[in-house]
Amino acid sequence: MKRKSASQSAFFNLRLLLGLVLCLAGVALALLGFGVLSGAPALAQASNQSRPGPLQVGVSYHNDVSQALRDMPSSTGADERRERDREANENPKVPYRHTDGPDPVIQSNHASAMGLGAPNIPAPILNFDGIPFPGVGCNCAPPDTNGAVGQTQYVQIVNEGYQVFNKATGSSVLGPNSIASVWIGFGGACETGGFGDPVMLYDHIANRWLISQFASATGGTPITDECVAISTTADATGTYNRYGFHLGTNFFDYPKISVWPDGYYMAMNVFNSIGTAFLGPQPFAFDRTKMLAGLPATFISPVGPLGSSVDPFLPADLDGPTLPPAGAPDTFVGFPGQTSSPNYTTYHFHVDFTTPANSTFTTFATPPAAGFTALCPLTRACVPQNGGTGSNSVDGIGDRLMFRLAYRNFGDHESVVANYSVSAGGVAGVRWFELRNVTAGPVTVFQESTYQPDTTWRWMGSVAMDGQGNLALGFSASSSSIHPQIRYAARLATDPLNTLAQGEAHLFDGTGSQLSTGNRWGDYSAMSIDPVDDTTFWYTNEYYSSPNAQFNWRTRIGNFKLTSAAPTPTPTATPTPTPTPTPTPAPSPTPTATPTPTPTPIPTPTPTPTPAATPTPTPGQKPPAPTNLVATAISSSQISLSWTDNSNNETGFQIQRSNNGVNFTLIVTLGANVTTYTDNGRTAATTYFYRVGAFNSSGNSAPSNIASATTLPASTPTPTPGLTPTPTPTPTPGSTPTPTAAPTPTPTATPTPAATPTPTPAQPPVAPTNLVATAISSSQIGLSWTDNSNNETGFQIQRSSDGVNFALIASVGANVTTFTDNGRTAATTYFYRVRAFNSHGSSAPSNVASATTAP
Repeated sequence: MKRKSASQSAFFNLRLLLGLVLCLAGVALALLGFGVLSGAPALAQASNQSRPGPLQVGVSYHNDVSQALRDMPSSTGADERRERDREANENPKVPYRHTDGPDPVIQSNHASAMGLGAPNIPAPILNFDGIPFPGVGCNCAPPDTNGAVGQTQYVQIVNEGYQVFNKATGSSVLGPNSIASVWIGFGGACETGGFGDPVMLYDHIANRWLISQFASATGGTPITDECVAISTTADATGTYNRYGFHLGTNFFDYPKISVWPDGYYMAMNVFNSIGTAFLGPQPFAFDRTKMLAGLPATFISPVGPLGSSVDPFLPADLDGPTLPPAGAPDTFVGFPGQTSSPNYTTYHFHVDFTTPANSTFTTFATPPAAGFTALCPLTRACVPQNGGTGSNSVDGIGDRLMFRLAYRNFGDHESVVANYSVSAGGVAGVRWFELRNVTAGPVTVFQESTYQPDTTWRWMGSVAMDGQGNLALGFSASSSSIHPQIRYAARLATDPLNTLAQGEAHLFDGTGSQLSTGNRWGDYSAMSIDPVDDTTFWYTNEYYSSPNAQFNWRTRIGNFKLTSAAPTPTPTATPTPTPTPTPTPAPSPTPTATPTPTPTPIPTPTPTPTPAATPTPTPGQKPPAPTNLVATAISSSQISLSWTDNSNNETGFQIQRSNNGVNFTLIVTLGANVTTYTDNGRTAATTYFYRVGAFNSSGNSAPSNIASATTLPASTPTPTPGLTPTPTPTPTPGSTPTPTAAPTPTPTATPTPAATPTPTPAQPPVAPTNLVATAISSSQIGLSWTDNSNNETGFQIQRSSDGVNFALIASVGANVTTFTDNGRTAATTYFYRVRAFNSHGSSAPSNVASATTAP
């Protein structure tokens, strides 16, 4: 959304003309890689851009901490002075270069007509109205509806307002307030020149909210700034760390932001300063660590946009509790708008905020996209509505990927899913796709399909996957006989590939159509996943209420789950039909990777509880999160933890520790049914934060609540009997405190009863040996070791860049003796060591092995 002024409206026809000229000219401008470009020569930069260097490092020109939003005015003087009924500027056109071709992946029937069984799409759980026009004084269209879900709240954002809802009831907690009110007292463009195109995200790694919109220092074009606010807690109504970033002198349009462990990443479509010529997309990375801490922050980007021949792209946005592989780059995926051989160009953005010159943006892969016909490339009056056909049809926005590019790490594979609108069967259809293994490769198109089951037009979608791999797609639907509606369709991970086999549901049917509002129907909607259960889908989009009107949009928010049907096919279907391997009945071998690991881990934790009991309830589900985590300081060096185990299908628990309550590190993995742990070797008079997650072969639960405790002052060194000095027996101390009564000060007393060999489970496993590291390529190192234990739950692999300071990078199951470390830097030496672990602790580390990646 961009405000419209008289001076700007004159550019509308010129933009369209220039778009056509650019499309015919096809200026071959460059894909800048401020590192080594993978398999593609660097293209030339747009001629009107100066390029002082390969890399741009910018600094927030101002940052501060706001008052709590609940204590701030709901709007500003600038909001109140806005004129009525302002049409948004059209998005400047991206050059149309795509060559139409047959679409081989159309789902042209509803699930019920495809022999896939009765559709099982669930109805919404909550279904309520969001922010209505005028959007807190904006009096503009379209709303650009999106939102995100946190631990207890759902926050919706539109042009130019936001509202906080209780996610359990749908009742309003705060707002609607104007986005400008977030910036009261900040000054500059962010406070007085906000132009919309807002994005709301929930950073579930840190339990923080992100609010952003772009802004202009002049009150008109060009739009040059991005304003980003990060909450200081998980409460969206509290205080925020606020930042203003000046991106350059061009017109920066359509900002889309994502969360990644090492940064907040953003994609922009960049135009010349008056918005008439497309200069290409441009990626940005903001220093997430500094922004979470409220410190001045930098951003890193190639110098200038990548060239008009490069299609718009989106950055991967993290879903789920499992992080990407350590050190993995954020992945950007491009719209397949190429003139020939359309592909999902996949880029890697490696960012180093400590040494920015080490950062790289490279082309990593070009997996092919199935052919399609572009949706209304030469007109915005495209999608028909009941009572609003012809010149009052609305824009299908078929020249870019739709928000979000949702990323998820399933352990045995990574997936990103996204969608875009195409023309199929004479109407608009939604093309959705899933790419796999995007950070380490090889990148493959695991599935893709154009959803066009009948003659209704479907467009402006948003797609995401839950923790089990079930997928839901929300979208707008309209035709000459119906008013625009909000719908969603879905598939289970066990459904045949390339189908939305669960059918389609109506979230809300509009009772009016949009007339004469610049043919605009939003620029995006948003499907997000509840971070607490990792199964509930939340979707928000717009509709119109009766009567047909130019300015009368409404918004809707709803949620639903697909999990009830997920486990059913898996339990007894083991005989071979298509049970667990269902991600791909047979077409491709890739999915088999998912089921393969499942059998091994499940038996390991279940021996005691008796065979058949655990497998039945567990099939394809992650365990629920533990709750009621309590941390208690026992001494100056020990903190005791206890929690409630809410699952009956966990393999064990992972305990994470933090010094600041934001950045957590795995410190130990425990077995099933364990609900206590003592953290030894802490520093006196120091506060530590903890959280616990359950896990099994299907993945990790959401984390528990965060608990903290402060160790006692150093005056109590005595309680730490001489057990700490001995690093190897560290696990033993855990048992020492219990028998303090008399087991004789020496922990060695335990081995005395020659019966030790029998109760092996009561001991940590023996250390692995003979660790060997071998460079496989410029980005991969293979590890192998000897397993000397018979009671391990698994192995922890640690990596170091100096052979001294090691960090955990992965955990593998019992009896595993190999591992491949992907995503490494070429011509670099890495050091490794491996530990075995079980519910009683970890072994001593193996020998240290090192290898240098190929140049």
